[in-house]
Amino acid sequence: MLMVTTRNAEAIIANRPGTVGRMFFDRVEVSRDRDAYTYPEGETWESVTWGEVADHVVKLSAGLIALGVRPEQRVAIDSGTRYEWVLADLAIMSAGAATTTVYPSSRPEDVAFIIADSDSHVAFAADDEQVAKLRERRADLPALSKVVTFDGTTDGDWVINLQDLEALGTALLAEQPNVVRDRVDSTGPASLATVMYTSGTTGRPKGVRLRHSSWTYEGAAVDALDILSIDDVQFLWLPLAHSFGKVLLTAQLAIGFSTAIDGRVEKIVENMAVVRPTFMGAAPRIFEKAHARIHRMTAEAGGVKKKIFDRAFAVGKEVSRRRLAGEKVPPHLAAQYRIFDRLVFAKIRDRFGGRVRFFVSGAAALNREIAEWFHAADILILEGYGLTETSAGSCLNLPSHYKFGTVGPPLPGTEVKLADDGEVLIKGPGVMDAYHNQAVATDDVVDDGWLHTGDIGEVDADGFLRITDRKKDLFKTSGGKYVAPQSIEAQFKAVCPYVGQIVVHGNERNFCSAIVTLDPESIDVWAARNGLAGSSYSEIAGSDQAREMVQGYVDQLNARLNRWETIKRFIILDHDLSVEEGEITPSMKVKRRVVEDRYRDELDTLYR
Repeated sequence: MLMVTTRNAEAIIANRPGTVGRMFFDRVEVSRDRDAYTYPEGETWESVTWGEVADHVVKLSAGLIALGVRPEQRVAIDSGTRYEWVLADLAIMSAGAATTTVYPSSRPEDVAFIIADSDSHVAFAADDEQVAKLRERRADLPALSKVVTFDGTTDGDWVINLQDLEALGTALLAEQPNVVRDRVDSTGPASLATVMYTSGTTGRPKGVRLRHSSWTYEGAAVDALDILSIDDVQFLWLPLAHSFGKVLLTAQLAIGFSTAIDGRVEKIVENMAVVRPTFMGAAPRIFEKAHARIHRMTAEAGGVKKKIFDRAFAVGKEVSRRRLAGEKVPPHLAAQYRIFDRLVFAKIRDRFGGRVRFFVSGAAALNREIAEWFHAADILILEGYGLTETSAGSCLNLPSHYKFGTVGPPLPGTEVKLADDGEVLIKGPGVMDAYHNQAVATDDVVDDGWLHTGDIGEVDADGFLRITDRKKDLFKTSGGKYVAPQSIEAQFKAVCPYVGQIVVHGNERNFCSAIVTLDPESIDVWAARNGLAGSSYSEIAGSDQAREMVQGYVDQLNARLNRWETIKRFIILDHDLSVEEGEITPSMKVKRRVVEDRYRDELDTLYR
C-alpha cells in the first residue's frame, strides 16, 4: 500500500477550508489586488484581480439564488474553457449549489441526457449554438427553468445573459446583503459540489458526485507538494468539463497564482508565446502533436538544419540519460550540449514562451519516448494520474523526483494498492460519494472506501505507479497471448507523425490488426511532397503512397514489439474518428467497442 507525505502535508490538508466557496473568499481576502485571471478580449488580453472576480461572483451567485436555486441543486455549464466558465462555477458553489459539467462538443441528445439525469434547474450556455441544443430538447427538460448565455441571443424569458443575472443578484443583495455569505457559511465539506459525467467510453456517461471536501483536498494536496507558488503563471486551456481542468482551478484557489485562460486548442502555442506561463497542464495528444510537428518541419528543412537537429538530440538524449541515472556529464559532452541548446533546444522552448518550468500530462497515458525526447531539450513533462471518480489528482511525478513511464507516487493523503489481478485501487478524500442515481454501479466499483479504477498497474521499489493498460481493454489472441492495446497505440503515435488515431484489434484472433486514421492537420503537407497536392482526405487515405508510408511506420513499430503483439495488417479509414459520429468522447478518448463494431466488416476482411 502506498501513501506519500511531504512538507507539513497533514497539517495543510487538515487545516484546509471546508468548501470551495470558503476557499475562494479566503483567497480574495489574502490576494484581493493581485491578478487572478487573464483572458482574451478581441486581439488583446484583459486581466482581472481577485477582488474584481469576487464582485462578479457575488452578484451572479445572488442572481442564482434569486432564480430559486437551492443548496445542492444542480446548475449546468455547457461551454468551452473561458473566463466566464470560472465565474459561473464559483457562483454556483458560492450559492451552495452543485455544478453539472457539459462538454460543448456533446451532441444535443447527450446534452439533454446529462442535464435531465442530473436534474439541473438552470444552465449556463456559451453561445447560440449551445442554446440551440437546449431548445431542440426543451421538451425533455421540464426542470430546466432558465438558461444563462455568455455570448448568445436572449429572449427576455427563458434565455437571459450574465448581465441580466447580475442585475437579479444586485436587486436581491440590496434587500439581503448577506445572502451569499450565508449560503457559503451554511455549506459544509460533505455538501455536493459537482456532478461530473464520465467520458462514456463503455456506454452512457455516469454522473460522478463529488463533495466540496474532494476539491478542497485536491487544492491542499497540490499546495503540500510545494511545486508551485503564488508567483507562478498558469496557462489553462484544458476542458473544464474534465476533472483535470477542475483540479487546476482548485489548486489556483489554494496557492494563489495567476491563470491565463483560453480554451481554443488551435491557439495554444500562439497564446503561450504571449502569456509566457511557468507551467501548464495538458493531455498527451498536445505533446504528441508538438513532437510530430517539430519532426516534420525539420525533415522538410533537410540539409544542414536536419543534421544539426539530429546531432543535437543525440547529444541531448545522452545528457538526459546520464542525469536521470545520477551520473556525471563529462565536460566535453556538457560543452556540446550548451552549443546545441543555443542552436536548437532554446528555440523549441521559446515556442512555449520560454519560461515553462514543467508541464503536467494527464487524462491519458503519455508515451515514455515522447517525455524523454522533450527532456533532452530541457523541457520537463511530469505525468500524473487519476479518474473523474477520484477528483482527477491521485498520483503525480514531482520536478525533484520523477520517473518517465510512471505516473509518480500518490498525492499526500491518498492511498494506492494493487488487487490480486493487478488492478489499481485508490482510497482517499478525493474518491467520489457515488454515481448519481446509480447505486448498483457505485457498489460495483467502491468497496470499503477503495475505488476499483479498472486500470492495471505495477508499483516499483520506490513507490512509483506505472499504468500498463485498462482492465477491460486487455485482450487475448487465439494463441492465448495477452495484448495491451493502449501501449502499442501510444508507441505508434510516437513513431508516426501523420497518424490521427489508431485502434489495435485482435481479441480471439490469430494476429493483431489495426484501424488507422490520418491527422488532418499534417497529412496535407505530406501529400504535397508525395505527388498528391490538392487531393481530398479520402483520396490521400486511399492512395498507394499513404499505405506505403503507414506500412513503413508500422514496420518500425513492430521491430520493438513482441511477436504476438505485432500489427500484421491494417485499414486506413477515409475519414478521421469524430465526436459527432460517437466514435470518440468529448475528452478525445476513443470508444474502442464502438469503433470495432462499426468497422467489423472491414476488420473481418483482414482475417480471411
